[in-house]
Amino acid sequence: MRAGVPSTLRIDGDHGLLAGDLTLDFTARLLTQGRRAIQTGMQHLDLSGVAHMDSSALSLLLGLRRHAQKHQRSLALHAVPASLQSLAKLYGVSELLN
Repeated sequence: MRAGVPSTLRIDGDHGLLAGDLTLDFTARLLTQGRRAIQTGMQHLDLSGVAHMDSSALSLLLGLRRHAQKHQRSLALHAVPASLQSLAKLYGVSELLN
């Protein structure tokens, strides 16, 4: 079994960078951090630093998008890995990642 690389969310102005593993072990913490970042002005989220993910990553991103919409804020996703795009398509929610 693969040991998880702890995920991080770094904020620089209105940009956030996710790095590490987006797995069930880390997504609850990232959801809390991401919601807080949206409330303080994050509008862009870069996933180029993601090393590994499972289906909870999709749940995380959809939760962050939902939070942004609820609070009349925008959240653009950048560098979404192809595997996550494929998973979103399989679940019929790919338009929510765009």
